[in-house]
Amino acid sequence: MPSSLNQHERSERPEPPGTAPGTGARTTPASPHDRPRTGTRTRTRTPALALAEVRWALAALGLFLLALPAYLLGGPAWLWGALFAAAYATGGWEPGWEGLKALRGRTLDVDLLMVVAALGAAAIGQVLDGALLIVIFATSGALEAVATARTADSVRGLLDLAPATATRLLADGAEETVEAGLLAVGDTVLVRPGERIGADGRVVGGTSEVDQATITGEPLPVAKETGDEVFAGTVNGTGALRVRVGRDPSDSVIARIMRMVEEASRTKAPTQLFIEKVEQRYSVSMVAATLAVFGVPLAFGDDLASALLRAMTFMIVASPCAVVLSTMPPLLSAIANAGRHGVLAKSAVVMERLGQVDAVALDKTGTLTEGTPRLTDVRPLPGSGLDADALLRLAASAEHPSEHPLARAVVDAARERGLAPVAAEAFAAAPGRGVTATVDGRRIEAGSPARLLPSGAHADVVRELEESGRTAVAVLRDGEPVGVLGVADRLRPDAAATVAALTRLTGRAPTLLTGDNERAARHVAERVGITDVRAGLLPEEKVAAVRAWEAEGRRVLVVGDGVNDAPALAAAHCGVAMGRAGSDLALETADAVVVRDELAAVPAVVALSRAARRLVVQNLAIAGVFIAVLVAWDLIGTLPLPLGVAGHEGSTVLVGLNGLRLLRTTAWPRL
Repeated sequence: MPSSLNQHERSERPEPPGTAPGTGARTTPASPHDRPRTGTRTRTRTPALALAEVRWALAALGLFLLALPAYLLGGPAWLWGALFAAAYATGGWEPGWEGLKALRGRTLDVDLLMVVAALGAAAIGQVLDGALLIVIFATSGALEAVATARTADSVRGLLDLAPATATRLLADGAEETVEAGLLAVGDTVLVRPGERIGADGRVVGGTSEVDQATITGEPLPVAKETGDEVFAGTVNGTGALRVRVGRDPSDSVIARIMRMVEEASRTKAPTQLFIEKVEQRYSVSMVAATLAVFGVPLAFGDDLASALLRAMTFMIVASPCAVVLSTMPPLLSAIANAGRHGVLAKSAVVMERLGQVDAVALDKTGTLTEGTPRLTDVRPLPGSGLDADALLRLAASAEHPSEHPLARAVVDAARERGLAPVAAEAFAAAPGRGVTATVDGRRIEAGSPARLLPSGAHADVVRELEESGRTAVAVLRDGEPVGVLGVADRLRPDAAATVAALTRLTGRAPTLLTGDNERAARHVAERVGITDVRAGLLPEEKVAAVRAWEAEGRRVLVVGDGVNDAPALAAAHCGVAMGRAGSDLALETADAVVVRDELAAVPAVVALSRAARRLVVQNLAIAGVFIAVLVAWDLIGTLPLPLGVAGHEGSTVLVGLNGLRLLRTTAWPRL
């Protein structure tokens, strides 16, 4: 824990949520899980249906599903023909138009090729094949559009972390409300209790505690007094602070986070599936070959109908339908399976990339740990006459009116043990020191050992707790020390097993990247088996570490949950956010989200992605063999069109079924 966290700094809010007006006493029990996350914003997502690509893809899919039973059951041709034609139009016009625009730029892409292949299939009676190809491409385009919109939403959401206005103090002591973006270096601003700090700077007056988890990831508020640095977008506690602006608002840490997320999202390597990486050469080759198959025999005297039939047969058997299905079903099946097990992969590209990672960087607070302070130790002191339960009841009674996270941890622990707090009187709190209250006629103090205990008193107990990563809380009765409590952010039960599984998968142990202090970071790292620890990092330093690894040729997976992790999540080869405690920005920026908050799902989904990639390779080999054999037959001999279509469709069905194997429950890795 940070040294500043060892000072039990907190204070009572004048009227905290759940209190009776004017009493300061909580009327309903508070739990850490009931508290809103600091920095939580109202979601301003772009609705999927607001995107034209999604609407066209849904229309094409709906029309295809309406036409399919009529076609398969031998319905009237005018019915299924009209429905298929509508599916072609709704799903194919946009990729076709984009393909024509690319063609004007002297680039032939697979979108135009797919539309031409679909129309060619329809021209010789294979309307079902063409419609299926159109629907697949329309759906792929819709998914890409949704992913792009979500990234833009996440960047816009950062604006809500920084306040729109600030209270600037004038030379004559007067106050004025100004836009936070208009603050200048040297201005002094007043930050009242509960407000967000409007600019990066240093405290020049007042004491308080500041929740800066959005920037550093520290799990507890940090005491701030004159001379301490504060960051824009962090939340002030119960004291008032006067802050001198030290950076222009456009250069604040939160502004730099925004720029880093935007830049990383924009400059990240193009997210292309394997088959798309060869689309240009394949497209040009196929078009050239089709024209040759049509033109050469015609030039040597073949009749037009025969040459056209051979060319159309060639286009059908050489079309990449099976190749397209080689890639998508395994990845989509893996996405569905992962979703059933609580992992949301946002696209097929993400599922492909997860299996490529060979290095992992983990955040600490909220990722390896639960992110919520818990009482871990109750140590009555010799001669106090108290047992553990009596000490805990006494401390909980004094802490009950406080809204500080450490106070909640003590009160919740007492409640879990069935120890009802006694009503406290004359409650008072001082940031950086602790709380004071009268309980059963005795004056009870709880807070920082450095502030409450005589110099050197009970140092062995305090040192033991702090060296084991706990925050020590001293408890005094009528000025005499009676006990020490230990509070810590609890390690996730599956953290060590997850680290071991990721080490086996990637061949190297994960690295710990955290904004927390060195001692707390190393304590957690030792317990889970991590040796490479980078502590005290700001968001840009996390990004620098990720980019350094990427420059060495590594494909890095970053797992985190906070706003301060978002730039690294965006910059990494693949980013995974923890769902329950994750900030909105991290959830939007990450490529995948662990919805159930089970850390062990991370190595499992990586292993599942690798299984999907193996199936993709198998399918490409199958599709390649079928295409090669059928094309050779058509060029060397005379391939009957029905046989060519049967072979083409057979390969398509075969690779499709092979890819669906990952839908089985047993396909989810058990690590």
